[in-house]
Amino acid sequence: MRIISVNVGLPQQLVWHDKVLRTSIFKQPVAGPVQVLTEHLAGDGQADLRVHGGPNKAVYAYPQEHYAFWQAYLPPAQLVAGTFGENLTTVGLLETNVRVGDYYQMGTAVLMAFQPRQPCYKLGIRLQDDGMVRRFEQARRSGIYFRVEQQGVVQAGDAITLVQPSAYTVTIQDMVDADTSGPKDPQKLQAILDLPYLSDSRRKHFTRLLDE
Repeated sequence: MRIISVNVGLPQQLVWHDKVLRTSIFKQPVAGPVQVLTEHLAGDGQADLRVHGGPNKAVYAYPQEHYAFWQAYLPPAQLVAGTFGENLTTVGLLETNVRVGDYYQMGTAVLMAFQPRQPCYKLGIRLQDDGMVRRFEQARRSGIYFRVEQQGVVQAGDAITLVQPSAYTVTIQDMVDADTSGPKDPQKLQAILDLPYLSDSRRKHFTRLLDE
C-alpha cells in the first residue's frame, strides 16, 4: 500500500447555476513533503465547516483503483489525482479491507480510519455534472475519511502500513453498504452502532435505519 499523490486546495469562490458559492473541492497534486495537522493537511482547507473538516474528516483518501471504474463516466482529462476531492490518492487501501478503527502509518503520520464519505453537491460542481453525486453514491466507491492520531509529514511514494488493527470487524465498505437502498441487515447495523467511533449524526442515522 502506498500514497500515489498528495492533493490540497484552499476555498475559492465560483458561480454555479447562477449562484455564488465557495468550495475547496478543487484539489491539486503537490510535490514534496506536506505536513499532516490535526484537522487538515497544510495548504488545504474547507469552505463549509458545518459539513466538512473537523478531526473526524481531517484527511480524505481515495483509491486509485476506482479511477478505472470512472472511465466509463468521465473523460481522461478529468481523471487526474485529486479529481474526487481527495487529499491522498492511494493504491492498495480499499474500503473492503479497511476496518473502522484501523491505525495506519503514512509517512511519519499515524491516521485512524473513521468513516466513508457522503458526497455533497459540490462533487457535481467539480465534475461539471449534477448527476455525479447520485452516481457516486450508487457506485459505492466512497473513499475513506481518517482522523489524525499523530501529526507528521506525508508525500507521494510513501508506504502505507497497518500499525494497529481495529478491535472491531466493521469495514468502511460495510458502512457504505448499510447506507444504500434495499433490504437492511439488522445484525450489520447493530455492529455499526456498537462502534465507539461513530459521530453523533451517523449514530442517529444508523439508529433510524435499524428502527425502520
